[in-house]
Amino acid sequence: MLKDITLGQYFPIDSPLHKMDPRTKILVLIFMLVAIFIADGIVGYLAVTFFTVFIILLSKVPFKLYFRGLKPIWFIILFTGVLNLFLTPGTKIYLWEHSTGMTWEGLILAGKMAIRLVLLILASSALTYTTSPISLTDGIEKLLLPFSKIGLPAHELAMMMSIAIRFIPTLIEETEKISKAQQARGADFESGNIIKRAKALVPMLVPLFISAFRRADDLAVAMESRCYRGGNGRTRLNPIHFKKVDLWTAMVFVIFFGAVIALRFVS
Repeated sequence: MLKDITLGQYFPIDSPLHKMDPRTKILVLIFMLVAIFIADGIVGYLAVTFFTVFIILLSKVPFKLYFRGLKPIWFIILFTGVLNLFLTPGTKIYLWEHSTGMTWEGLILAGKMAIRLVLLILASSALTYTTSPISLTDGIEKLLLPFSKIGLPAHELAMMMSIAIRFIPTLIEETEKISKAQQARGADFESGNIIKRAKALVPMLVPLFISAFRRADDLAVAMESRCYRGGNGRTRLNPIHFKKVDLWTAMVFVIFFGAVIALRFVS
């Protein structure tokens, strides 16, 4: 299942979404997530769903990669759905004149939460699939730059966020290697109850943490050996600039966001 986590991976292909300024994509993602949670009613959910599919088509990244990233969250969707079904007060659902313990309001809420989680993962994946770690760092830093006047370390925060996202696939790959090595030595991660499974993970977590700290130390040494001194006076090989495609994207998304808000109040 770990290999199905695709968050943080970048696919260098030629698409309209790849050519956009990273700041535009970050802002669109933020407001897209807001729109997903604001949306209400069938029309509202259809609007955000079609817009998410439109973004996926613009990225030219295969659909199977997006849906592969959904596999790790199916358990979360199922778990939250069951909780909503049985814990949400409302009109009881009856089958053959027998109460099931579930409510119609819980069923509707479970469906809404499932749709929101799926769209959230798909929209977030579109950003990392189409934006390189360097561009993502530059975009976050540019967006946080106004806050540096009040003492916020914009460059350092952007660097930490981009490095964290970038190393997600690396840590997942390292976890797979350690897991296979432990299984080859007789470790069992699947049998037994939850407590036994949690205890079985300890031999895997210890070397994983050691490897993560070692990678962090190697990265720090590499940055220091290249005389890295933060964002002050730092130049960039490929400066980011807003283009016409960013203007058109912003206009289309403002119209879409306004429509979602309007549908919220109309419905």
